[in-house]
Amino acid sequence: MKGRNYTVHFALAASLVMFAALAGQVSRWESKRAKFVLRQVPPRARTVEPPRVSESFRGDADVLVRFRAGVSEERRQAIAARLNDRIEDEIESVDGLTSIDDLDGERVEEIVKDYAALPEVEYAEPNFEIKLDPLAADTIRPRFVSSDTWSGPNDPLLSEQWGLINTGQREGKAGADVSAGYAWERTHGSRKVVVAVLDSGVDYTHEDLAANIWHRPADMEMYFDKELGFVDDFNGFSAVDGSRDPMDENGHGTHCAGIVGAEGDNSKGVAGVNWQVEIMPLKFMGRGGFGSTKDAVEAINYVIERKKAGVNVRVISASWGSRQKSRALEDVIRKAGENDILFVAAAGNDHMDADKTPHYPSNYKLPNIIAVAALDRKDQLAGFSNYGATSVHIAAPGREILSTWLDGAYQEHSGTSMATPFVAGVAGLVLSVEPNLSVKELRERLLSTVDKTDALKGQVSTGGRLNAARAVGATQIK
Repeated sequence: MKGRNYTVHFALAASLVMFAALAGQVSRWESKRAKFVLRQVPPRARTVEPPRVSESFRGDADVLVRFRAGVSEERRQAIAARLNDRIEDEIESVDGLTSIDDLDGERVEEIVKDYAALPEVEYAEPNFEIKLDPLAADTIRPRFVSSDTWSGPNDPLLSEQWGLINTGQREGKAGADVSAGYAWERTHGSRKVVVAVLDSGVDYTHEDLAANIWHRPADMEMYFDKELGFVDDFNGFSAVDGSRDPMDENGHGTHCAGIVGAEGDNSKGVAGVNWQVEIMPLKFMGRGGFGSTKDAVEAINYVIERKKAGVNVRVISASWGSRQKSRALEDVIRKAGENDILFVAAAGNDHMDADKTPHYPSNYKLPNIIAVAALDRKDQLAGFSNYGATSVHIAAPGREILSTWLDGAYQEHSGTSMATPFVAGVAGLVLSVEPNLSVKELRERLLSTVDKTDALKGQVSTGGRLNAARAVGATQIK
């Protein structure tokens, strides 16, 4: 009886080993093939913004509290201790802004009330959870693509990037693009310009991104935060607990980064708006597409501190948002503007009038914010895109956008998430030829050089589509 059991077990084990070996070989075949295939995204991975506030709160910090000017650090620590809490982090760029961790299990609403009632406190608010919404399956089109008819830069998939150069491919409208071809006659970008992608991180090893990733300069010390300690930010920064590595595990941030600056004319994959740029990976959402207000604030604070240390980071691309207004988030974005950093934000995917139903951070009335709506390849406002005659400023391609993905792959996705890095990328192009523009001048340049269209009249404040050629002052424009 025992002998027969051993025989059965041995046979089963051998079968499993053979299956694993075969699966590994198939995986290697698929890995090689995937580099030029747009693969169907599994339901769990179909994640695109806008993130929404859920009913749950984050566990790493319960509330965000801004103490009034003049309240010393010692006094803030004493107040937190008296309420049986601890100050989890001090946000250096915004005076008095702290994240508070409750130690006795009190409900978040009660913690907010406790702090808001204190004369030393300017405001207190929950640290809401932020998550990415799923993308509808019908906006993903897995297919082989060919570059046989393309005679421009040698990126094999560029002929499918209608947002850059629209020739009418796949029933699009010829010329309904950001005029990238004309802009590239003036500039391909510059690795002296840093664009931060605030998202789920970036796959900084991707073959089409690696050459354009920002790295901490050799002569610059690691980032230091009093609460976090030293952070090895060689590849960027992560606010996600458990790891300070900004490697993307979700895909969303990598897709946005490729739109900003996948390396151009390198015989690989796609081209970004910038062929040359430095992309700073910032991670505040993890593998499942979850983050928090505090994590976003912490990452923006990092950008400001690195700007003060000499890093030429001039643009933050933020392809996310929610209906929850956060004064803490507004304050840190304002501080970014005061440090000459443009903040480009997605308008949201609810097909709603943002003038009546605000979406944040795109709806903050700050002079360094540009709110971006999404267009389809026929030059119409995408059916999912938010709009707003005053609160949304500009439109850019955002439907069926091909870009970089995890594991060396390339995929199409749709959303104002995809439109946002087009604008951030063109901002980088402008700075490559006019590096001394102020954030006010840069914003005005992007908004004043749009292509006005009937479809966008009354939908966005400029009434127009992003035009890279006009923005960079190309001599030939359509």
